[in-house]
Amino acid sequence: MIWYPYQQMKTMKPPYKVVNAEGVYLYTEDQKLIDSVSSWWSVIHGYKHPELTEAIKSQADRFAHVMLGGLTHEPVEKLSEKLKEWLPGDLDYCFYSDSGSVAVEVALKMALQFNTNRKKTRSKVLSLTRSYHGDTFKAMEVGDDEDYHFAFGEKKDVIHIPTEIPALEEAFKLYHDNLNCFIVEPLLQGAGGMQMYDISFLERARELCDEYDVLLIFDEVATGFGRTGFRFVADLVCPDILVLGKALTGGYIGHAVTVANHKVYQGFYGDDPALALMHGPTFMGNALACSVALKSIELFEKEDYISKISRITDITRREMEGYTDSRIKEIRIMGGCVCIEVRDPAVLEGYQQFAYERGVFSRPFLNYMYAMVPYVITEQELVKVLDTMKAWFQ
Repeated sequence: MIWYPYQQMKTMKPPYKVVNAEGVYLYTEDQKLIDSVSSWWSVIHGYKHPELTEAIKSQADRFAHVMLGGLTHEPVEKLSEKLKEWLPGDLDYCFYSDSGSVAVEVALKMALQFNTNRKKTRSKVLSLTRSYHGDTFKAMEVGDDEDYHFAFGEKKDVIHIPTEIPALEEAFKLYHDNLNCFIVEPLLQGAGGMQMYDISFLERARELCDEYDVLLIFDEVATGFGRTGFRFVADLVCPDILVLGKALTGGYIGHAVTVANHKVYQGFYGDDPALALMHGPTFMGNALACSVALKSIELFEKEDYISKISRITDITRREMEGYTDSRIKEIRIMGGCVCIEVRDPAVLEGYQQFAYERGVFSRPFLNYMYAMVPYVITEQELVKVLDTMKAWFQ
C-alpha cells in the first residue's frame, strides 16, 4: 500500500490517478487537467517534452548511473561546467544529491564544518519565521512551520526572525559570534504560504554576513529557474552557498545541487583528510538527471524563459489585481506565482474537486490557494486557471 505525503491515511480521499501527461495537461481516466502547480513547482517545461525525453533516452542507451565515488562521467562534468558558467559570482563548486531536502542538509553541514575546520565554534543558525527547507531532520530544524514539523521538538540552535531589517540587525548584534550561517528562501517563501518580501532585506543580510563573517545560504530549490521572475535571486544578491532542485531537471528526475563559492570550498581543501566533507548520496550526479538538467538549461536559455515568465506575471496581474472578496485576506503575485490567502482555511474546503471538475488540477493548503504554472502555458490556459480560482468565490 502507498503511504501518501502530508495525508492522514485514514481519512484521505482517493487521489486522482494520472494515466498520461503532455504539455501543461494531466490526463486521468475521466478528465483533462491543466496542472496549475507544476508537480510541486518543478515541471517548468511541461510534460513529455520531446527534447528532455530524448536526453534521457540517449543517456540511458549508454548507462543510467554510476557512483561518483572514485568514478566520474561526461554528463556530471558538463553540468558542473555549465553551472559554473551560468551562476553568478564565484559559485563554482557543485555537490550533487538526490533531493532538495538533502541538498539543504549538505549546505547546513558545509556551514557548520566550514567553521569547525577553521577552529571556530559556531553552533547557531539564523533562519526566517514561516520558513520551510524540507522534511529531513536538519532541514526541519531550521524550518519554522509547525504544520509540517510539530513533532520535531525544541529547536535550541536556531533563531527565527521575520523579514524585517530591524529584526535582522538585532539578531546579528546579539548572536553574530555564534552564527555559522543565515539560511533563507529568497524573496518567496513557498510552503510557509507564498510569503513575499523585498530585496532590500537580502541586500542588508549580505552586508551583515560579510561584516560578521557569517555564511549566507540561499535555498532556491523552489525559487530558482525563474519562479520569482528573476533567473535566480542569487543574480541580485550573491550568497556563499546556493541550493537548487525541483526545476533543475525540468521536473523529470529527482536531483539537486549545493553550490559553494571559493571561500567555502577552500575551507575544506588541504592535506589533512579530516578537513574533507564526508558526505556522499548514492545517486549524486546521476547521469540521467545530469543529462536532462543540461537540456533543461539549454531550453531555458534558447527559448528565453524569462520573457515567458514576465508574460505570465503580466497576465496574472491583469486578471487578479483588484479582485476582492470578504473572505480573501490578500492576493500576492510574484513572477510565476500567484497566491490567494483566505481568512479562514474552511473557505477552501472542496476547492480541489471544484477545480478538477473544471479541468484544473490544484492543491490548496491551509489558508492558501495558489498557482505556479508551467512556463509553457498559453494565455488561454492561464486565464482558465485564474478564472477557476476566482469562480470559487463567486
